[in-house]
Amino acid sequence: MSMATLINPAIPSSPSRRFSIPLTNPNSHFVKAPSLLRCVRKNGEINGLSRTPPPMDNGGEDDAETSLEESSNVELESKNNEIWRLFKEAQQNILYLNKQRVKAVDELNKAKREKQLLLNKIEQLEKENKRVSGKDNLVVCWELLLRIDSMVLGGMVSTEEASKLRRMVIDSKVSLVDVFSGLLQQRDAELLTELRHFSEGSKRKGYHVIHICTEMEPLISVGPLAPYITGLSRALQRKGHLVEVILPKYASLDLDEVQGLREIEADSYSFFNGQLHGNRIWTGVVRGIGVTFIQPLYFSSFFNRDGIYEHPDDFERFTYFSRASLDYIAKSGKQPDVLHLHNWETAIVGPLFWDIFAKQGLGNTRILLTCQGFDSQCLDEPDKLALCGLDPGRLHRPDRFQDTTKTHLVNILKGGVVYSNKVIVMSSMHSKGRIIHSMSHGLEPTLTMHKEKLLVAPYGFDNSTWDPSTDKFLPVNYSTENMRGKYACKVALQQQAGIATHASSILVGCIISEVSGFDLEKLKAVVRNATREGAQFVFLGNGSVSTTYRALRSFQEAVEDSNVKFFYNYDEALSHLVFAGSDIILCHSFHDPLLQVPLKALRYGAAPVSEASGDNHLRYSSDHDHEITRFSQFMRSTFGVMSLSQALDEMKNNPSTWKTKILNAMKKDFSWDSECYETHVSAYTAVRSL
Repeated sequence: MSMATLINPAIPSSPSRRFSIPLTNPNSHFVKAPSLLRCVRKNGEINGLSRTPPPMDNGGEDDAETSLEESSNVELESKNNEIWRLFKEAQQNILYLNKQRVKAVDELNKAKREKQLLLNKIEQLEKENKRVSGKDNLVVCWELLLRIDSMVLGGMVSTEEASKLRRMVIDSKVSLVDVFSGLLQQRDAELLTELRHFSEGSKRKGYHVIHICTEMEPLISVGPLAPYITGLSRALQRKGHLVEVILPKYASLDLDEVQGLREIEADSYSFFNGQLHGNRIWTGVVRGIGVTFIQPLYFSSFFNRDGIYEHPDDFERFTYFSRASLDYIAKSGKQPDVLHLHNWETAIVGPLFWDIFAKQGLGNTRILLTCQGFDSQCLDEPDKLALCGLDPGRLHRPDRFQDTTKTHLVNILKGGVVYSNKVIVMSSMHSKGRIIHSMSHGLEPTLTMHKEKLLVAPYGFDNSTWDPSTDKFLPVNYSTENMRGKYACKVALQQQAGIATHASSILVGCIISEVSGFDLEKLKAVVRNATREGAQFVFLGNGSVSTTYRALRSFQEAVEDSNVKFFYNYDEALSHLVFAGSDIILCHSFHDPLLQVPLKALRYGAAPVSEASGDNHLRYSSDHDHEITRFSQFMRSTFGVMSLSQALDEMKNNPSTWKTKILNAMKKDFSWDSECYETHVSAYTAVRSL
């Protein structure tokens, strides 16, 4: 060699610290380093820097050793090359799988968005189709019935003929669609001619019920009365009964929900404060139910204000509406089987009916009063009864309107109970005995005296909207025959909440509309104990209520757990997913008339469990246990007396027993069409036989 060569035996470091085997450059050569670094000239002589004695002659040993070492180095180099190849191949596979996963997630999200857009478009088209040309049987039927009302008020037909025409419409509503759906735009005179041609005798089936009330979902909703009116009315009509609703025409009504809204062009008057006052009458159809709106002209401010309750003149407002409703019914020639009244606001219809209107062609009609509770009764001066035409002196008596405690005042709800043929108290969990003795708010003597006409009915829910087998808000539908979709919904809820997606984790949902009923300190302890056992929580609040929002914010800060997620603003789609994805729904109470959370939980295969250690409503003595609802009986035998910790233990230790309970609960029908419907029809039948 012309120049000295520096030989370095060091091995390059590995590019990855995960491999313990040293890696070499594939182009390097392994050469045995001599014992001393030397500079060698062309002629083989050693320079004068140092002199080294000639190597000893070991025969073939050095050659054999060199050959063995070179062979070992080649083998190591081959292994290193193979490791590098496998490492690079693994990296490429990982990158490919990651790209595929991201692509799959993007495609899934895109599919979900497209599905929702398609569902929204279908729903929009269906609404438009119904609005333009595809009116269903009930809508056509009700538009005809409301047009007949207009004809009576306009003097075109007698009340007797109107009654026959209404009967014909009710009995022939299926065949009427083909004949009259294209004739509804005609004038009353032309439409009347067609109705008379079509008229044929037939026997009416079912009851004709008129609700006189102050709320109806989705038009105006403050409390549990609104969903109850719509849910019960639709259930009754599905079973062949005719139901209509009379409401005040509030300025805050959501009129977009009314089909065929029109004003009846006829004079309508009602008595109030010694004289007749004019009203405008509007009619329309809401979710297949005929609705009449009464709009006062002289007292226009009665229902043209913010909020529908808790005004200083509430007695005058709702007494005017009650009398105007009866005046309208009498003038239109309606002869319902039952006038169905609600709470104190329309309870005064009872004495008005028996003292004045029963003699005006309504002698076969009966009165039923429903109370959502007895905490609001309306006490006022006796002389005010004269505003609507009643005799204060005859009614201000202990067995009629006189309040039990404040005897100088009249109690409107008490008078409604006395003057009704039947009284239904809405309560899913409470027994008749407990309602009378512990929840009557001073009406115990009156309720005890009239206990034979007192019935208890549970709330229900809309099983056409809340059904996991058809729910359009769920990523995957499911039923008792195939529960795989529920597990998919659970994963979807965990992903949306940003919590770990473990199928084995127990997921607890909680929907809070307001925090006034919750013991937040106790709830914090319940959540902390459950999360230590591995449970996950999803809370859905109502951000429009500032107190609820602030309370949940504070609650989240106190809990501080990655397995607890809070959604502050209520979302309809998310609420469906919470029911579908949860194993347990934590409830403030099983008596939930507004949201019906326990009923929906059972339908979606989630166990309703009280936030407290067992619901106190179920722990009363046997003296109060008679005449309870089927829902109350079911809860007492399953989830009703179970705390959250007990529920978690049973899920973990007895999964097969728990699964059987859940499947049995899903098969139960606690909708409006079940026990609630049956109780009301039983009451209608009883009053009609009087």
